[in-house]
Amino acid sequence: MADQEECARLVRLLTVEGEDLAAGWVTSVTVSLRGRGSRAEIDHELRELYGALVAALRKGSLDIHSEAFGEIRALLTELSRAKARQGFTPTETAISVFELKAALEPLLTGDPDPADVRSYVLLGRLLDQLGLFTVETHTRAREELISAQAEQLLELSTPVVKLWDGVIGVPLVGTLDSARTMVVMEKMLQALIDTGSEQAIIDITGVPAVDTQVAQHLLKTVVAARLMGAECTISGIRPQIAQTIVALGIDFGDITTKATLADALRHALKRSGTDLAGRTR
Repeated sequence: MADQEECARLVRLLTVEGEDLAAGWVTSVTVSLRGRGSRAEIDHELRELYGALVAALRKGSLDIHSEAFGEIRALLTELSRAKARQGFTPTETAISVFELKAALEPLLTGDPDPADVRSYVLLGRLLDQLGLFTVETHTRAREELISAQAEQLLELSTPVVKLWDGVIGVPLVGTLDSARTMVVMEKMLQALIDTGSEQAIIDITGVPAVDTQVAQHLLKTVVAARLMGAECTISGIRPQIAQTIVALGIDFGDITTKATLADALRHALKRSGTDLAGRTR
């Protein structure tokens, strides 16, 4: 009952000035964002939020997680995700909620009714919760966006190319970690199937350093290819990397290694029974 009375008072506070409050909110947010977004766009977003907030309060609930606030949560989620994609910070996004308090301040000038002051404080707490909800949603959306971009970059940084009939190449650039190894392995094995190749060359010329972990990742990839009936050759073994491998005591066993991609390709062609002129014996 108390919540319903407070909600009714908040509705009166928000609707007593009607359009003026909404317009003041739009102006306050537009100024705070300093040109980040057009006034027309901000006006559309905030008037929807304003209407949803009043509608939620009319239902007599002050719990932002209740069914009454379902529409405003949906609008804030959509707003947060859109702002995250556009590069807005969590603060810039939350301003859309917090600035409503600034728009209400003129109502409390002079000799305000104590009940209005109490309602303003209550509304401030409510808007703080909605602002935090916006920040959390924005952060999750940003993390999802970064994760998706990282996966796309991982795909782009791990190409598998057909070098010759029956020979594919995997040129690696940058650090090789567990996640990237899985992508390399999956793409290479799929390429072996798609092209019907029996020779694969993993070129590590662009890998800055080889340590025990990187070596283990390479060995796993080679073993996986062998299980598919393909032979792997590792190329790009520079003098510094060779010294590091020896110093670490890393054993590549019977895996064929070559100094350059050209040497590896020549070896793969020979193993596949093709001479350099492209004739099959």
